[in-house]
Amino acid sequence: MISVRTWAESWFLHLILVAVAALLWWWHPAAGAAALLLLVFNINFFRDPERQIPADPRAVVSPADGKVVEVRAAREEKFIGGEATMVAIFLNVFDVHVNRAPIDGEVKISEHVPGKFLNAMRAASGLQNEHQILGLQDGEFRVTVRLIAGAIARRICMWTQPGTRVARGERIGMIRYGSRAEIYLPAGCEVSVKIGDRVKGGSSILGYRK
Repeated sequence: MISVRTWAESWFLHLILVAVAALLWWWHPAAGAAALLLLVFNINFFRDPERQIPADPRAVVSPADGKVVEVRAAREEKFIGGEATMVAIFLNVFDVHVNRAPIDGEVKISEHVPGKFLNAMRAASGLQNEHQILGLQDGEFRVTVRLIAGAIARRICMWTQPGTRVARGERIGMIRYGSRAEIYLPAGCEVSVKIGDRVKGGSSILGYRK
């Protein structure tokens, strides 16, 4: 299923691929068929399925679909301002790329940071690549999310802004074509995932707040 938001981000790409497929089909049917397959892939990439959001108010859910590639202690000075646990998720081109809010709360910061386009599997991509920083707060509880562009993903689409209140699991944005998402939980939070786990945005629980 493609939502209104993902359609708005993708309709022109679909239109270009339809035109390319038509031209290639006229030139050579096999080339046209290949372009049509690319169109099908593109439509599938922009899918936006509904998710079952956990009811536990202590749960912190994944901001993205993908594979957990890092779980480690870190310092997060931008918003949390101290020790944290970082969970990094790699999204391949076949994963759903709509991002979701990990907690109920208010978007306190939303900052775009220009940078490189390294392979998002590399740990260095978290700080060196172009990314978007989101700070969400519920009472005294804060989490930071970094949505990171990769070697193929060259656009981060944000659907929230500072001052907006979001619900846990609510759609907050999208990264186009293969990327990385990092979430920083305050030190002391219980983390319930490990490296190698597959998670789904909005429905998989990464950990629990105190």
